[in-house]
Amino acid sequence: MSMTLPTPLDNTSGFARPPEPAGTRTYEVRTFGCQMNVHDSERISGLLEDAGLTRVEDGQADVVVFNTCAVRENADNKLYGNLGMLKAVKDERPDMQIAVGGCLAQKDRETILAKAPWVDAVFGTHNIGALPALLQRARHNQEAQLEILESLDVFPSTLPTRRESVYAGWVSISVGCNNTCTFCIVPALRGKERDRRPGEILAEIEALVADGAVEVTLLGQNVNSYGVEFGDRGAFAKLLRACGSIEGLERVRFTSPHPAAFTDDVIDAMAETPNVMPQLHMPLQSGSDRVLKAMRRSYRSSRFLGILERVRERMPDAAISTDIIVGFPGETEEDFQATLDVVEQSRFATAFTFQYSRRPGTPAADLPDQLSKAVVQERFERLTALQDRIAREENARQVGKRVEVLVTDQQGRKGSETHRLTGRARDQRLVHFSVPEGAGTPRPGDVVTLLITEAASFHLLSDPMPGQYSLRRSRAGDAWDRSQAESCSVPAVSDAAPRAVSLGMPALPVRGNAR
Repeated sequence: MSMTLPTPLDNTSGFARPPEPAGTRTYEVRTFGCQMNVHDSERISGLLEDAGLTRVEDGQADVVVFNTCAVRENADNKLYGNLGMLKAVKDERPDMQIAVGGCLAQKDRETILAKAPWVDAVFGTHNIGALPALLQRARHNQEAQLEILESLDVFPSTLPTRRESVYAGWVSISVGCNNTCTFCIVPALRGKERDRRPGEILAEIEALVADGAVEVTLLGQNVNSYGVEFGDRGAFAKLLRACGSIEGLERVRFTSPHPAAFTDDVIDAMAETPNVMPQLHMPLQSGSDRVLKAMRRSYRSSRFLGILERVRERMPDAAISTDIIVGFPGETEEDFQATLDVVEQSRFATAFTFQYSRRPGTPAADLPDQLSKAVVQERFERLTALQDRIAREENARQVGKRVEVLVTDQQGRKGSETHRLTGRARDQRLVHFSVPEGAGTPRPGDVVTLLITEAASFHLLSDPMPGQYSLRRSRAGDAWDRSQAESCSVPAVSDAAPRAVSLGMPALPVRGNAR
């Protein structure tokens, strides 16, 4: 069976849509890593659907794409384990194609084909748009295709995108990173920071909102350095304020900022822009000034705590999350205690805690005094126990409060047993809730206001009485209904159906047609 894939036009204008193939092939994208990778996978899906492929999740896809991460030490094992399991499948189905992209592909390059010669295409972080052509060449030439670029060819947001959610979306404001943290391999794989122009970002957000989204998350390796490339160090605060003027956009979030570059104008913009949520992810990495210096983090614990203090002065109910690395080379018990002290003072709602992972190619990999696994594990367990207690105590403070929850299409682990639905509060806390008897049942994208009745370390619970629950049906809920009708081949109730695949910079519809 042949497959017609898009033909590149040039480096800026995208891809020509081919005729529908006689027999529709299927694809699956498997994603590892951060939000950047999740959003890149939306683009990979968009490219493949623009080429006429159909997504499946039954493990029987004709094209399987791995979008990889290289941050953790076990990333290699995870990828090659998955590739090994697919070898037997490909032996039985020679027409099946396997592609590997993302950060690990950018790093390992030829190694992937040497270890897994049954892979058909390898592409990097800078040329996602090349995937359809690489697959086409691999089929035509009957040999694996490898293409890795050292710099970005097309800004990813110009590529076709299959959004995973109709009510919320990721929007990249920049790619790459100019920092030199000694533990991090991302700058070597994603390149130097490249910033999008504000007008392009706002146009993409407006298009998402016109399609039904009520929430966006602005993405960048270091969002608060946005604007440095075009000479405006206040650009990120201005961008947040501009988001406040977009009609229909109810929630704005962003990730991740860097403490060294985080300025008070951003705090002011957060506090003064109603649709910017009272939630901040601020990576700490270590509470020890000595370790922070060795990490080249260019801030110290006092500055970090000062940022949190100023944020809470302006937004008393802000929920703050963080990233922490345990066991950086040379970390002493005194250093680790400093981290515990900062965590105790910071009162994080959530912390993403990691054991230091030695990554070849990073300066930290060659540092002396690499810690033993046993020491790192013991410290890691102490840190997580402390953070779990703090999170439980902070969540307990929410009991008795009325919170506004954006309903999601996800379900808690016990959702089928408890019949609870799931959503996110304005401060990003996870809320599992029941619907009182006789009350309206929300759709994903709708908003409920309810009373928090219980709390745990990682979520809140609400089993409200009828007077403690209210439902607001939203445009996002309407968009959810239309997307479900479309996926089931049922005529939608509105002509303004959401696009399963939208271009990164689509033309805006007439505002009067947007609901």
